[in-house]
Amino acid sequence: MSTPYPFTAIVGQDDLRLGLLLNAVSPAVGGVLVRGEKGTAKSTAVRALAALMPEVPVVSGCRFSCDPSAPDPACPDGPHEAGPGVSRPARTVELPVGASEDRLVGALDIERALSEGVKAFEPGLLADAHRGILYVDEVNLLHDHLVDLLLDAAAMGASYVEREGVSVRHAARFLLVGTMNPEEGELRPQLLDRFGLTVEVAASRDTDQRVEVVRRRLAYDDDPEGFAARWAREETALRERIAAARVLLPRVVLGDGVLRQIAATCAAFEVDGMRADIVMARTATALAAWAGREEVTAEDVRQAALLALPHRRRRNPFDAPGLDEEKLDDTLREAEGDSDDGDGDDDGPGGGGGGGGVPPQSGGPDAPDRSARAGDDTPADAPAGGDGSGSEQRPAPAGGAEQAPVGASEPFRAKMLSVPGLGEGAAGRRSRARTEHGRTTGARRPEGALTKLHLAATVQAAAPHQRARGRSGRGLVVRRDDLRQATREGREGNLVLFVVDASGSMAARQRMGAVKGAVLSLLLDAYQRRDKVGLVTFRGKEAEVALPPTSSVDAAAARLESLPTGGRTPLAAGLLKAHDVLRVERMRDPSRRPLLVVVTDGRATGGPDPVALAARAGRLHAAEGTASVVVDCETGVVRLGLAAQLARELGGGAVTLHELRADSIAGLVKDVTAAGRAA
Repeated sequence: MSTPYPFTAIVGQDDLRLGLLLNAVSPAVGGVLVRGEKGTAKSTAVRALAALMPEVPVVSGCRFSCDPSAPDPACPDGPHEAGPGVSRPARTVELPVGASEDRLVGALDIERALSEGVKAFEPGLLADAHRGILYVDEVNLLHDHLVDLLLDAAAMGASYVEREGVSVRHAARFLLVGTMNPEEGELRPQLLDRFGLTVEVAASRDTDQRVEVVRRRLAYDDDPEGFAARWAREETALRERIAAARVLLPRVVLGDGVLRQIAATCAAFEVDGMRADIVMARTATALAAWAGREEVTAEDVRQAALLALPHRRRRNPFDAPGLDEEKLDDTLREAEGDSDDGDGDDDGPGGGGGGGGVPPQSGGPDAPDRSARAGDDTPADAPAGGDGSGSEQRPAPAGGAEQAPVGASEPFRAKMLSVPGLGEGAAGRRSRARTEHGRTTGARRPEGALTKLHLAATVQAAAPHQRARGRSGRGLVVRRDDLRQATREGREGNLVLFVVDASGSMAARQRMGAVKGAVLSLLLDAYQRRDKVGLVTFRGKEAEVALPPTSSVDAAAARLESLPTGGRTPLAAGLLKAHDVLRVERMRDPSRRPLLVVVTDGRATGGPDPVALAARAGRLHAAEGTASVVVDCETGVVRLGLAAQLARELGGGAVTLHELRADSIAGLVKDVTAAGRAA
């Protein structure tokens, strides 16, 4: 086993280290989500934490890490007699993003269960992580069905494996730690709320600190054991401080005044539910114990809010995480003034180090300024309608000057658009697909390991052979060839490629704000349906890929918000650029089906016969069977119908901005069709 990088040798990253240490002191805090750019020691810190955790007493030989002082009566390896047990180091179990369901929850031998009635169970990662750390790197990329299993286990403290009436249950209580890069997509709100704390990390911009990071990393790579030995004293001191804080934790007093501050803070920031209040209370208590105090102070509450609330106050994926610290301070002062017992001062015994203070770090430069946190939540000013340039009077002239970006109108719930047919792409919530989860539609012979048994088909396959196999008892004689895999139909995520007209004609009559609002609404819909998205824009003389296909929907929203308008309308260039993007994506991910969304009024200008050229580009998409829909942005009494004509060339449908709303009676478009194909 390789020597882990010492926790105390990590340079800077105070919030990250403090969040992890608070969970080591009090696992009831509920884990931590680490958000940040790549290369910021996220994984290194998590893996180093296990070496600081106290050893775990377990029942000897139990695969499910039962506590010898209170063994689980339902343990599959039980029943266990109470006894002294043995101690082992705390585990850090890593859940790969591409893990199967059986790898996570364990596998049940269906053949033995049917023929012998034996619950032959092979434990999964949830069993390994019981009473330890479950670490998910790139947790935002985790498949939905694994997220559902994690949610169930986190909520119930147990894992259930059920296959056709045969079930196994075992305890699964673990410290959930996840790391993610927000550029690669956001996390489902249900799982996001399960993390007790969240921290934002970024690489330091201080030259001395960056030099120290490189120096320590090179020294570790050259001699891991020698490097760890040089930090052994600091590691031992930190381990002892964690143990002392754990002993002190039950004696920490959480006064009524402090509870009032916690409740007032959660109410002021309008977080949903009561989990935030509970997590803040546990975090503030852990901060006091970490600082060696038996009473929670107002500074503990403030630090707890900065760790526990940022990810809970987001209303949609486009909201920046973080808290308005000035508003937080005002709320705490008001709540303290309303309190009768008056416990908790603004400057608690822990000083300015975040209640319990940041974890010790020997031999390294100072950490970066903590004010560089994700920041406050004040939105940037943006106009709600036109840009005030006067372009609403008439379209911008050919080759006209670029106009300033226009703010998006308020997003709305968009009607679902889906790709026809039955796909086999990544799990999601948009189009019909063959998936591992969903409603059962049939049965087939398993091509590999059996994952979903079709019981009726298996019995039907085995029944004719019972006499030849010499069946004499009550059990069914089942052979491997009799087993049948259930085929299921669910939903897949698609690649939604937006092609947005940013020409001068779209800027006319202040339409661009409404257009951006519509695209923003579709982006929200794509986020909820677990799609990849891309953005192609066209104006002036050319088209450009504003955002290559990505899972980061908020990145697409940021590019859309800053999109300038003006100039001619090279519609054909936009469609051809989209064709190039889709061609490359088909080679990268052939199972993910695309949905082309063209947002335009249908006009085409510039060059010889631009309308005919756009029609030919549209027929190119239709010939390849690309599902498409045109969002018709044309307004006014006189309508040329150019967008609808483009939709016919693409072989798809057209929908107006009004019909795009899910609550619109006129919006009846559900599926979009591709040329030459029936749904």
